[in-house]
Amino acid sequence: MKLQYSKYWLKSGLYTFFQRFSLTLFGLINFIILVRYLSKAEMGTWALFLIITTVFETTKSGLLKNAHIRFITITNNDREKNEIATSSLVINATISIVFIVFLLGFASMLPKWLNAEVGLGSMMTWFIPGIAGMVIFSHFEAIQQSNLDFQGVFVGHFFRQLSFLLMIVYDVVMKNPLTLNKLALYQSISIAIGSVFIFYYSRKYISYRFAPTMAAIKKIVGYGKYIFTSTALANIASNIDQVMTSSFLSSSAVAYYNTASRINLLIDIPSYAAAEILFPKTSMASHSADTHKVKYYYEKMVAILMSFTLPAAIFILIFPKVAIFLIAGPSYYDAAPILQLYILTGILRPMQNQAANTLNAAGKPQLCLKINAIMVCIYLAINFICLYYIGFYGAAVGTFITTVIGTAYWYFTMRKEIGLEIRNVIRYIEETYRMIFGLLRGLRLNSLSNFNKKDP
Repeated sequence: MKLQYSKYWLKSGLYTFFQRFSLTLFGLINFIILVRYLSKAEMGTWALFLIITTVFETTKSGLLKNAHIRFITITNNDREKNEIATSSLVINATISIVFIVFLLGFASMLPKWLNAEVGLGSMMTWFIPGIAGMVIFSHFEAIQQSNLDFQGVFVGHFFRQLSFLLMIVYDVVMKNPLTLNKLALYQSISIAIGSVFIFYYSRKYISYRFAPTMAAIKKIVGYGKYIFTSTALANIASNIDQVMTSSFLSSSAVAYYNTASRINLLIDIPSYAAAEILFPKTSMASHSADTHKVKYYYEKMVAILMSFTLPAAIFILIFPKVAIFLIAGPSYYDAAPILQLYILTGILRPMQNQAANTLNAAGKPQLCLKINAIMVCIYLAINFICLYYIGFYGAAVGTFITTVIGTAYWYFTMRKEIGLEIRNVIRYIEETYRMIFGLLRGLRLNSLSNFNKKDP
């Protein structure tokens, strides 16, 4: 079945890719700076801080954003759209308030629970303004995406990340001390700056009529509760290697895992960008009962993602220390085997990520939750065994083993649910490479033609 990519795919794809790319690029630059100014213990604590805040926000997003997007994209009634949007905001604020109260009571216990060596509890307290700011930022982000507009999301994330980087660079240039508490405060300030920009681009979609309803709240929670729990489990699985390494060893050991993870994130940029583009379209296709489109979207997207992932992954597999030297320096060479195992999992990850995203968009979050729950149990057991018997590299080995098992599980699930055919994925990969080579060849021929036309 041949489907033409519309203007939506090109425009939204570019904005979302650049948003994810800038997010990862700024994060990488921040890491390159901080790894040279903070100790390994401080870098490990910084990694744990980012894990906690990211898991909280993405888990909350799993409850709200997907439901927000789904219910707004399947209705043309402006009143219903406003009820969904404002009800989502109420739930968003309520969850954040509960988390803030939790931090006020238990932040001081986090270092003990996670075996963090320095300052994790005080960092979380300094980030409370950022948690409040994320209510606004994430709400406007959902509004933009539910209207199939990704420009404001890109701009908001860009200036949020840019402002954080500039604050760090200022301290480095002025030779001011970089402390973990200061970094947490800078995160809060950058979220406020990003919220201003994303609001500017979201104004045309906001009705400014606050009209939440209990029916809309129940509707969002009823749909989102499965994705919320599923996302929470997926986030636990994706970060359990670093958390368990900290608990078994120390936060200093986490610094090595975080180094490998930062490089591996570059491989994941297209996958996360694709998830945000694909969700609204898959949601529409499933709502209209067009299973052929759902199958096509999944197979085509996995193929495109793997086409871009494979070349970069092969290079890093062969030259892991080159990547580590450029990012963190020779003192982190011990992270090379971790990076190689992470890259192998990165090759398989597009199939898993897009499978979960497709099931959620197709209105089957219960199935996605069931699979994620099973995988987390397997993940915990295998990582525990590997850390106990292997030690420092145990979590990396456990992650690889679990990813292989997870990929097989997801494959058979998607084969049953949408009729997934691996041969189609392979065919689309070949088509993607032929298209890329054709474009490059065309550009080369045009360049030579233009050169020959020039007067001597």
